[in-house]
Amino acid sequence: MSSVLYDAPGPKARLRSRVFSVVGVVLLLAILAWLVLALGAPKPSANGAVQPGLWDATRWDVFTDVQVWRQLGLGVLATLRMAGVAAVLAIVLGILFSFGRSADHKAIRIPTTVILEFVRGLPVLLMMLFILLVFATGEYWAGVLGLGIYNGAIIGEALRAGIQSLPRGQREAGLAIGLTPLSTRFRIEFPQAFRQMLPIIIAQLVVLLKDTSLAFVVGYSELLRTGVYNLPNFFGNRYAFSFFLVVLAIYLAMNLSLSWFARFIARRSGPKSGKLIDPDPVIAPNESLSPFSSANTP
Repeated sequence: MSSVLYDAPGPKARLRSRVFSVVGVVLLLAILAWLVLALGAPKPSANGAVQPGLWDATRWDVFTDVQVWRQLGLGVLATLRMAGVAAVLAIVLGILFSFGRSADHKAIRIPTTVILEFVRGLPVLLMMLFILLVFATGEYWAGVLGLGIYNGAIIGEALRAGIQSLPRGQREAGLAIGLTPLSTRFRIEFPQAFRQMLPIIIAQLVVLLKDTSLAFVVGYSELLRTGVYNLPNFFGNRYAFSFFLVVLAIYLAMNLSLSWFARFIARRSGPKSGKLIDPDPVIAPNESLSPFSSANTP
């Protein structure tokens, strides 16, 4: 079976594809095996002593201590607390930015555009440091405000793109029934744009969750600072890489869960399969086009 843009592969192409797939899998497994063996090999230290490999039991016995998991749990809660507040702030600012960026009056649109371009061009870490040093907000609010403002600018641009992608008839219909331009934007255009851009917004919130690790630099005790700095300093550098792997696994679990939720929302908010709307319906000859006609008319 073939189409205009794609021809079904022949026997040679299918065989070549299988060979490349097998070779790729073998190379990937070989790299993974080499990495596992390299991490498990003993390492000589600077003073001449030999450190056991990563998979040695003495590199993991610290995780039998309940206090270790308690500290890691507090780091996770601190990360989620910052990410949650910053996410709410980012969505609120994104809505305001989208309204200001698409406003009809230049006095609102131009300043909003300048602010958005400035925020989007500034690194998140630099914004956190600026807020911390200039406004002395403390490390927590420096991280929350930095993440909220930056991601709010990104979400605002996504919502603006969603509003502009709507047919012009949506806005004209709202104005035709007597709504003000602001009411039309808020009651008709914005709900559709928000639903359309919801997967992109959630994907940006995944980025926000990962960027909470930047608060490490401003001194906030989130998961990264707790797992790769505080705990290794207390228990010794012998466990540094073990803590690093555990923190890595926790971050992967949180981010993959949020990514799965974003894909779930994308499937639920997308067009329903099997429900097609005819863009050019055919009117039967015996149907009346008069708006005053009724099915009950004899």
